[in-house]
Amino acid sequence: MFSEKDILKALSKVIHPASGTDIVTLGMVKEIVSGDDGISLVLTPEKSNDPFISSVKSTIVKTIKEILGPDAAIADIKIEPKVIVGKQHEKKREVLPEVKNIIAVSSGKGGVGKTTIAVNLAIALARQGFSVGLLDADVFGPSVPKMFHAEDYRPEIRQENNADIIVPMTKHGVKVLSTGFFVDPSDAVIWRGPMASSFLKQLIMQGDWGALDFLLVDLPPGTSDIHLTLVQEVPVTGAIVVTTPQEVAVADAIKGISMFRSEKIDVPVLGLVENMSWFTPAELPLNKYYIFGKEGGKNLSEKMNVPLLGQIPLVQSIREGSDNGEPVALNDSITGNAFMELASAVVERTEQRNRDQRPTLKLEITK
Repeated sequence: MFSEKDILKALSKVIHPASGTDIVTLGMVKEIVSGDDGISLVLTPEKSNDPFISSVKSTIVKTIKEILGPDAAIADIKIEPKVIVGKQHEKKREVLPEVKNIIAVSSGKGGVGKTTIAVNLAIALARQGFSVGLLDADVFGPSVPKMFHAEDYRPEIRQENNADIIVPMTKHGVKVLSTGFFVDPSDAVIWRGPMASSFLKQLIMQGDWGALDFLLVDLPPGTSDIHLTLVQEVPVTGAIVVTTPQEVAVADAIKGISMFRSEKIDVPVLGLVENMSWFTPAELPLNKYYIFGKEGGKNLSEKMNVPLLGQIPLVQSIREGSDNGEPVALNDSITGNAFMELASAVVERTEQRNRDQRPTLKLEITK
């Protein structure tokens, strides 16, 4: 068995991602019991729906073994949220009051380069003089930090009217927030749907987004709780659906378009982006090889009456830029210009949508 003092010393190395302070100093450790079957803990987070609890618990298990030795084991961790009697509810902060356009970037399936499109589109819009934010809502597989070479970045948390405000990272002229800024890159994010949705709400409502022309939201593949949470929390101006020419990707893109167009969601689809349209080798820049099929996105746009906003080729520089944190949209290259043209098409479609259609309403869920 281990002494309470030694256990507390070990727990003082466990940092809560949101505050940057250890859980002992935060007063989260309510009870410690060390027995033959291991160490049992009772934690009291400030918020009953703290989205970081899973991450904190896994860090505790790892830290206890690292500091107290391989024989130290966690038998149980119970969560008892703090109850503050008589506390008055703070007035809710208005959600994104200075954001003009909220654009959801979606895909019917994974692997079509949705995040690559979202990141380069955000940078291209910023290069055109717009104020831009990028919210990485792909909670379970956040890859935006890597594309901005910011895997180790941790946002500043400041206080405003007794509320925590999360300050986005600003890079390449884009304000960025991601789940990946709050968890270890090597840790799997194992959250149930309600916890993931709660975290997304925090990034939306507590993010210090300020005045933006465009806030792009990089959604998870498919259709999920995250999509519903977004349309419930904010009025989404429109959606962009990303696909490849491949038939299986096109079939899933149809589902994504249908979801946004459904009577319940009712979010205008601004258009379709066909990624990996053709392969062009660096040594043969004028050659096109249709590895994933030809004009699948174009045919889908005609079938679903959705504008084709752009076709992005499959070239080595896009992959290299994504991997090394220097997206191709930063450069005046053939691929960089393709994203600049995409940005111009998105701006034009957004202006047309705002001119011809009523503002989108938040989805109201009634029982």
